[in-house]
Amino acid sequence: MKIVPVACLEDNYSYLIVDESTKAAAAVDPVEPEKVLAAASEVGAYVDCILTTHHHWDHAGGNEKMRLLVPGIKVYGGSMDNVKGCTNQVENGTKLSLGKDTEILCLHTPCHTKGHISYYVTSKEEEDPAVFTGDTLFIAGCGRFFEGTAEQMYQSLCVTLGSLPKSTRVYCGHEYTVKNLQFVLTVEPENEKVKQKLEWAQKQRQANQPTVPSTIRDEFEINTFMRVDLPEVQAKFGAKSPVEALRTVRNTKDTWKG
Repeated sequence: MKIVPVACLEDNYSYLIVDESTKAAAAVDPVEPEKVLAAASEVGAYVDCILTTHHHWDHAGGNEKMRLLVPGIKVYGGSMDNVKGCTNQVENGTKLSLGKDTEILCLHTPCHTKGHISYYVTSKEEEDPAVFTGDTLFIAGCGRFFEGTAEQMYQSLCVTLGSLPKSTRVYCGHEYTVKNLQFVLTVEPENEKVKQKLEWAQKQRQANQPTVPSTIRDEFEINTFMRVDLPEVQAKFGAKSPVEALRTVRNTKDTWKG
């Protein structure tokens, strides 16, 4: 499979997942439909379906227009999210096929929104899988707890996504990496992996290049929100449990003026 990031709006990412044997493509959160369709045309693919991570307008706001531009297209979205233009509701464990060689597993990752879905994608070819995490998991960060609790975000980040193969490539919904790493350095100033990643990310952005993908392995090294099982991280926040640490680090980030 081929994955094509499509920069949209100010700092959003839509994606094309292309099944290379058939050129069928799934569009993840195609908020700017014309831009996404042009990107598909450039790689010789056709958009077969839409995978919506959650209902916020900067992710689901292009669905209805895409349905006009591609008549009959299927639009997948979470069963507890009011996703615009949704034709097919999915839930945790729903399996979808793309083309001939690509399989998609829907993972319920609530907290940012109640029905947030992440999409875990594997190919019959020998390559690392990928996961499209919307606004649940960012590189070195996580989404705000708009519709859920710290308990839910812990389950979504550290259990559901954290149990994926460590080599899984992480494609998130926004280009927040530099800011996220700058914040992580305020709470883990001794973390050398974070310093190295920040230097790399700044160079990427200066060259107008994306910082996606990361990997699940990387996130356990640089993302404080996924490191809350570590006693030393809990100690930094005076927390006695991973969930308490996660709640505190999110509150700290929410008021951080970086």
